[in-house]
Amino acid sequence: MFKKEMTSQEEHYEQLLGLSGAWKVSAVMLDLAAKRVEVEIGFDLSQSMVCPECGKDCAHYDHRDMREWRHLDTMQFETILRCEVPRCNCPEHGVKTLRVPWAGKGSRFTLLFESFAIEVLQACSSVKAAAELMRLNWHQVNQIKQRAVARGLERRESSPIKHLGIDEKSFRRGHNYVSLLTDLERSRVLDVVEGRDGAACDKLLGTLTAEQLKDVEAIAMDMWRAYIKAAVEHLPDADIVHDRFHISKHLNEAIDKVRRQEHKALSKEKDGTLKNSKYIWLTGFENLTEEMKVRFNELQSLGLKVGRAYAIKETFDNFWDYYYLGCARKFFKKWYGWARRSKLEPVKRVAKMIKEHFENIITYLKHRISNAATEGFNGVIQSIKANARGFRNFENYRVAILFQCGKLDLKP
Repeated sequence: MFKKEMTSQEEHYEQLLGLSGAWKVSAVMLDLAAKRVEVEIGFDLSQSMVCPECGKDCAHYDHRDMREWRHLDTMQFETILRCEVPRCNCPEHGVKTLRVPWAGKGSRFTLLFESFAIEVLQACSSVKAAAELMRLNWHQVNQIKQRAVARGLERRESSPIKHLGIDEKSFRRGHNYVSLLTDLERSRVLDVVEGRDGAACDKLLGTLTAEQLKDVEAIAMDMWRAYIKAAVEHLPDADIVHDRFHISKHLNEAIDKVRRQEHKALSKEKDGTLKNSKYIWLTGFENLTEEMKVRFNELQSLGLKVGRAYAIKETFDNFWDYYYLGCARKFFKKWYGWARRSKLEPVKRVAKMIKEHFENIITYLKHRISNAATEGFNGVIQSIKANARGFRNFENYRVAILFQCGKLDLKP
């Protein structure tokens, strides 16, 4: 049951804002033409003031200029809180501005509005659409996201992390990359740094505490030397696991190189056997249409070089199903001999690369981890870039990724 009480506008807004003690609503002004409500708040100077640094009682010093904060709408009316915030004179810390109970330090939005904005931004596929819905500009939205991510990172607990992943993502056009550190078990981005060199890796792993680094059992990555070197230095007791999807990517690239070379040779003889067949060789057989499966079987029966390359790649996929290391080593020895005798140079090069990194590949059978979670963020990150139409500022890119993929406690 609602309790009916006669209250003034000022008292009504004090209750809605949860104000108590010395903070009082002194006036409420309604502008119908602008669809705007302004709520003016004052501080009762007969009440004691406390220093925001030490919490001790202090004397009143003066007031700051009038400041405004965007609040949740009242009905369809934009609502603004206004206040000349008093300053106190602390014997220890000097002149300090009091902390207001409705907003965080330095923010131009109330805590309730920031909380609402975070929900809208998480729900909307487009930042632009969210901004228009809340009647904010891009810079205001970015401020809210930056504050939310800073809060989330500060609140994040230094809990043990068993399996890490490190991977690169493109930032700008050309060879501009960022490196992502992910918690594979919780499927969250831990941090993002610019670049993919040794300094970037050191910075990424430096975001973890010494205890967290000790708890890491394995880290998944591609065969990039900077990542390997950083892992050896910062995680000496952890296994390096070269990502199985990157290895499959290298084998697929070898198949495509063989296909292109063979297609070029056949085309010189006016033979179009391999024309428009790229998709067939680079797509899993189970994902082909019935028509494509028929063509694939026909091509395989012709004894083509690309068919042999495909068979070598498909056979290697069985490696990931082994559980006993001894059996896996025997399998690889036979497979490697077959690949090296294939007379297919692209395949031979990839086989040699796999052999060079084999000890950090077979560790997959022990930990069964990959960067699939990190790769899963690709769609989200591409959507972030598309909605922003690219990022000129790396920090804004980092904040956007952590806002969507960090699984942080963002709300004020």
